Amino acid sequence: MLKSGANQYVEFKKVDGTFVCGGDGKLSSVPDSRSAIFKDSSLGLAEKNRLGSFFKLVEGHLKEVGSDGGSRRISEEDLERPFVEFLDKMRLPVKIKSIIIYAIAMADYDQDNLEGCKNVLKTREGINRLALYHSSVGRFHNALGALIYPIYGQGELSQAFCRRAAVKGCLYVLRMPVKALLMDKESGSCKGAKVASGQDLFSNEIVLGPSFMTPLPLANSLPDFLRAKLEDIGQDVTGKVARAICITNSSLKTDVSTCLVVYPPQSLYPEQVTSIRVLQIGSSLVVCPSGMFVVYLSTLCDDAIHGKKSLHAAINTIFSVATSETPENSSYDKSEDGEVKPNLLWSALYIQELFMGSFDPFCFTPMPDGSLNYNDLLDSTKELFHKMFPQEEFFPETVFSQLDDDSELGPSPSDDSLDS
Repeated sequence: MLKSGANQYVEFKKVDGTFVCGGDGKLSSVPDSRSAIFKDSSLGLAEKNRLGSFFKLVEGHLKEVGSDGGSRRISEEDLERPFVEFLDKMRLPVKIKSIIIYAIAMADYDQDNLEGCKNVLKTREGINRLALYHSSVGRFHNALGALIYPIYGQGELSQAFCRRAAVKGCLYVLRMPVKALLMDKESGSCKGAKVASGQDLFSNEIVLGPSFMTPLPLANSLPDFLRAKLEDIGQDVTGKVARAICITNSSLKTDVSTCLVVYPPQSLYPEQVTSIRVLQIGSSLVVCPSGMFVVYLSTLCDDAIHGKKSLHAAINTIFSVATSETPENSSYDKSEDGEVKPNLLWSALYIQELFMGSFDPFCFTPMPDGSLNYNDLLDSTKELFHKMFPQEEFFPETVFSQLDDDSELGPSPSDDSLDS
């Protein structure tokens, strides 16, 4: 965002807190720094010392790996073993292991069941994720945690790039869907697209969204090998994400507007094999009216049945539904820690199929995945860019001038901006 200049059109605010559900069903704060460890009243003295020593070991390892000739603090053998086994070797308590693996390293699958785990987190990757998280904590003076969220929602990111691209000469045409893809009948290479106005747009490279469906009736006149290509194009499903959107009029945690809650595997029911992440966004981020909250839930799943079961378990744990038709006379459930559960006003559940990016003969971008970051999307974007422009540098450093930044259309600089 800094290299493209898109940060001039979007601002961020901090996520106030991160919580994780323990084996007792209660939500605990995630101690993500040494100061947070010693301020956390839910941890005993022995747990604080163990966790502080572990963070110190990781910091020492990263410093020596980054320097020339330093001896590594964590052996190569340990780096290649499952992260959960390394944490066991460090004699970390079950509660601390769960916090590190699922709330900081953000593992998706149950790491305690290595035989049935679809994606075993190795120590090397776990350490890298801890490093990313640790380097994010307190990076901005007004955002003490590791997470920030764009004001007006994540849709601001795409519009920021659109505005930046428009300054550089990009042309946008609204309400003009693609009716057909143009291909060379002999080679099968890309030739362009036909739009709703009837105009043919010719190009040797076309990038399509993952939800684009090829209009097969217009492709029936193609040779068999091209028709087969079109039928399979962009349909490489790699998995599924179950998602839910909920609206409530009270916060999940008292005095917290924006927060992340992680439910590790088996924290809600024994057959839960994936983490469930719950992101609450308040009105301070201008995504909902004052006094309201939008809550997003997501979890990886094999099919719709398991995905919806996980989401329903989380929703039933988090929210309360009024037992009376009149809100004044309604009674509400209480959570494990005695707090009144938020009232669920509205919800929607759906299953999203994950498509991989593909590059032949048309370029398809991947779907947003189950992660909270954009790492996989950025990697796919780089791969796509280098496929189309193998000799070009990906976002070279640029000096932006006042005449070039279209700044009168963007928000005024503030401490909440990405470049603060």
